[in-house]
Amino acid sequence: MKFERSLVKVLLRALGKRSAVFQVIVGPRQVGKTTIAYQVLKKLPYPSVYASADSPLPPGPEWIETQWRLAEVELKKSKKPVILVLDEIQKVRGWGESLKRLWDNARQVGEDIRLVVLGSSALLMNEGLTESLAGRFFLNRCYHWTYSECKESFGWDLKKWLYFGGYPGAAEFADGESQWKRYVTDSLIEAVLARDVLQMQKITKPALLRHLFALAATFPAQIFSYNKMLGQLQDAGNTTTLAHYLKLLETAFLVSGLELFSRGQIRKRGSSPKMILWNNALVNAISTKTFKESVSDEAWWGRLVENAAGAHFCNSLPGSEYNLTYWREADREVDFVITRGAEILAIEVKSGRGGKSSGLERFRSRYPNARVLVIGGSGIPLEKFFLEPAEAWL
Repeated sequence: MKFERSLVKVLLRALGKRSAVFQVIVGPRQVGKTTIAYQVLKKLPYPSVYASADSPLPPGPEWIETQWRLAEVELKKSKKPVILVLDEIQKVRGWGESLKRLWDNARQVGEDIRLVVLGSSALLMNEGLTESLAGRFFLNRCYHWTYSECKESFGWDLKKWLYFGGYPGAAEFADGESQWKRYVTDSLIEAVLARDVLQMQKITKPALLRHLFALAATFPAQIFSYNKMLGQLQDAGNTTTLAHYLKLLETAFLVSGLELFSRGQIRKRGSSPKMILWNNALVNAISTKTFKESVSDEAWWGRLVENAAGAHFCNSLPGSEYNLTYWREADREVDFVITRGAEILAIEVKSGRGGKSSGLERFRSRYPNARVLVIGGSGIPLEKFFLEPAEAWL
């Protein structure tokens, strides 16, 4: 792939000099994390070692020690800094402790091994990083491809991106929709569910996890009560199980269940989540509608536009700094509410979807200091909104 994501330049600057921290890249499967690593290795004038732990049987800590030893051999042979890339690191048992010991030892003896670790599970990466590696790494987030990236790389217009989403590997199948749907379903969705969620977590009801994902993808950008889910899903158990499984889907960068906004009061545990798929490809791959049918169906297309806006925020805004929710009171709704500290931003997406009543006026009466952003319609044009990083509008 000739196209380079912006993270390539970031890593080139970071790895071009010796540092007291190593680089971590976290993001979904099939968005180019490995490609970025190879592009960086090709540009740097240093020897390198690349290894992936993405195997059916998770390796143990000896796998990391073996790759580290290979890097040390290169270091002695070349007498130059060595770049060590460890892909899908979250698959390795006890990877955090192993890396801590090897990294600290290398710093003590003066070994110039410049480490890059890649991972596709936010939960497992976070566990390993916070438990034992605090202060030793710099976190880089590599999320789904934006509209501007797909436009530049594939020449897509906005409607095509809103339907086919941001998986670069699936782009070549876009001219044959049935093939595209099969590729996304088999090579992306199933791979993430089977290898990144079910294989790495103790899931007592794997069929329920899959059905929950399918339910979310069938109702994008829709508020769905847990009681309603219990009625839709077989063997659903209880709301606690559903909430836990929804959180697991979020750590795999598939689905977020946005919570109801409430400022100045304790948020209701188990409030009805608003389903946001992190990539519109996840919605349309399992939908029976074709591209033409989706564009001509005003209500459905409105859902896709609103979901894409929510996904744009999920992919662009660091969760440690921003909080993304929605607001509803009676029949009034605000599509998205973003908070940062004391700041509140209420967002309405004019997607052409009928049947919903704007809640901006009522929301402003409840929270007078809130700012308002309207996307689409007479507000920010959709094309302009999606071309810019989400933070540009905040």
